[in-house]
Amino acid sequence: MIDNSYKPKILDSLKGYTLDTFLGDLTAAIVVAIIALPLSIALAIASGVGPNEGLYTAIVAGFIISLLGGTKIQISGPTAALSGIIASAILKHGLDTLIVATIVAGTILIIFGFLRVGVYLAKIPNTIVVGFTAGIALGILVGQSKDFFGITYLNGARPIGNIEKIIKFFKNINTLNIYSLLVGLLSLTILITFPKISKKIPASLISILISTIVVKVSNLNVLKINDLYAISNSPMTFRAPNLILLKTPAVYTIGITIACLIAVEAILACKVSDKLSGDYHHGNAELIAQGFGSIASVLFGGIPATGALARTSASVKNGAKTPIAGMLQAVILFLILIGLMKYVGMIPMSTIAALLFVVASNMFQVKTITGYIKDGNKKT
Repeated sequence: MIDNSYKPKILDSLKGYTLDTFLGDLTAAIVVAIIALPLSIALAIASGVGPNEGLYTAIVAGFIISLLGGTKIQISGPTAALSGIIASAILKHGLDTLIVATIVAGTILIIFGFLRVGVYLAKIPNTIVVGFTAGIALGILVGQSKDFFGITYLNGARPIGNIEKIIKFFKNINTLNIYSLLVGLLSLTILITFPKISKKIPASLISILISTIVVKVSNLNVLKINDLYAISNSPMTFRAPNLILLKTPAVYTIGITIACLIAVEAILACKVSDKLSGDYHHGNAELIAQGFGSIASVLFGGIPATGALARTSASVKNGAKTPIAGMLQAVILFLILIGLMKYVGMIPMSTIAALLFVVASNMFQVKTITGYIKDGNKKT
């Protein structure tokens, strides 16, 4: 059942809110913040921006979308679904264009909400969603192979398309950094095996801690985040958009694409939240919240955001009961930003690539795809 209203879920959640409910929300927020920290950094890098931008997005968009959203339990922030279009937009048109395009996208989402589009998005066939996410996953695997193998592109080359990236990768295979590859393999091994040891402690956090310590102690010659990006513990500040760019057609094509991606991913995350929590979402309120959240994010240093499936699932499974959990998660990430950000620059790039490899592999849904193929063969 979908209640197609504009009412933010927090208005219902605050009725009868107790200390036990708060403690459940707080516990979930701490766990999800630990998960969101490396993912926000990794997905920001995959999007062509720096670690700070990833945290700004998780903080600003995460807080606002939880506050205004149409689901009790959803975590929003940087996602793999948006990384490709963001990276492409920045490479082709620049960051200023992305900012204005996101404002356009947010406005479209708000209009979608008031036009009651949310109920129709919930009916998108699962086959389309699975194929869509598999395509994004492939792009992540191709794009992150360079850092995983420690490949260096001469003259600062930055290929855009997947085919171009594959060609450039093999043309520069002779620059492979064996230390980066070994650190990447170590990180990947931890990411795959550690969940079998403990499901309570995020494998991504353990992978980052161990690989960073190994590189630091051994003084290995591998590329780290601070070799490529400026790291700051400064809080978000307002950045004025260059509204003159509204005259350029690219702003609208990028904006429409971003709006559609956010809408589909957000409603999909809502459906996951409904299934796990036994609740039902307000689709139109969610679209409006996603619109305001992404607009605020780019105005305060971030990138577009949407509902994050893995982080939403983790929030529910760790005791979240209300949107307060998502808001607390954003507050915790803010505290990490101003207190621990200086250590982020020490993380090896091949470790970030390994983390994104795992994100991509989870997006492929191999069993679901093979099931569809088998069903298709039976019908023919």
